[in-house]
Amino acid sequence: MVNELELKHWRDAGHVARRTLEGIKGEIQAGKTWHEVIEKAERFIHRHGGKPAFPATISVNEIAAHYTTEHTLTPPPGWEGEMVFKKGDLVKFDVGVHIHGSIADNAMSLEVGNGGNHTDQIRAAREARDAAIEQMHPGTPWHKVGDIAEQIHTDAGFQPIRNLCGHQLEQWNLHAGVSVPAYRCGADNPGFKGTVKADSFYAVEPFNTSGQEGLIENVSPRNSSNIYRITGDVDWRKALAKKKLKPLGAQLARNLQERYNTLPFAERWAFPMLAKPFPDADEESRVSKWKALMKKLISIRFIETYHILRCVNGGNVGQFEHTVFVSDGGPEIMTVE
Repeated sequence: MVNELELKHWRDAGHVARRTLEGIKGEIQAGKTWHEVIEKAERFIHRHGGKPAFPATISVNEIAAHYTTEHTLTPPPGWEGEMVFKKGDLVKFDVGVHIHGSIADNAMSLEVGNGGNHTDQIRAAREARDAAIEQMHPGTPWHKVGDIAEQIHTDAGFQPIRNLCGHQLEQWNLHAGVSVPAYRCGADNPGFKGTVKADSFYAVEPFNTSGQEGLIENVSPRNSSNIYRITGDVDWRKALAKKKLKPLGAQLARNLQERYNTLPFAERWAFPMLAKPFPDADEESRVSKWKALMKKLISIRFIETYHILRCVNGGNVGQFEHTVFVSDGGPEIMTVE
């Protein structure tokens, strides 16, 4: 059972998350860089009393999700040109906020320049999200939530992305186990067994695509997103005692855990931690040390990384997302202003 103080934290996180989307979306203009928008969103969150639950992400056109900039501002693998918004781009803007570990996750799609090239796709993604939320009463089978989302997408002429879904949220846990379908998965699908539960939080985020297959793929390498997460499966103290980590690696692991717990963090947030132990190192040397330390922490499963996600056919991808709390009375949207 969620107590009133906890529920207040979830609601407050939701308000900040929504205000961030609404307050920053106007910055997504032709000529602006992705990095400008990402940094402004994260500063907005801090100024309004929250902390990022994950790095703000910008995903353009065929990129579906999981991209944030890194400190050298190198474009993502396979991206041609600069990370600058162009008129006609279909942009997914995804923001998460936490307050004392209570998480709000929300996203929107918009077209740079509002030229009307993606109006139907944007509308379908938004309506699919809202219709899915309306189904989320305690006891509703998960396949019914997916049914309505797919129906809206296909009626509008788009494919639902079938290998992306929403997710349950718990304190300090962005992906808490239960998945929220956004396509017609069927009553017997083993990945979506059971029903919507009361006293639970869910991120509802149907994706659609103009591509034919309705699938996304990982973009290599495995850290292409520049996003990392502490798994919570490995104790850095035990790793140090067993000599799986050297003292410097253990210190970095400790600092990361104290700062981010098990929530995702950006390379550009953590990279400056190397300035103190290596004050005289140049950029090339610090990058080399960062890669070596991350490689070690990943090898012992202290840290995991995220791929960029991209439509397999190169189709444009649309998405909208809300965080909802399901009570006995039905769904309450947390991510409202």
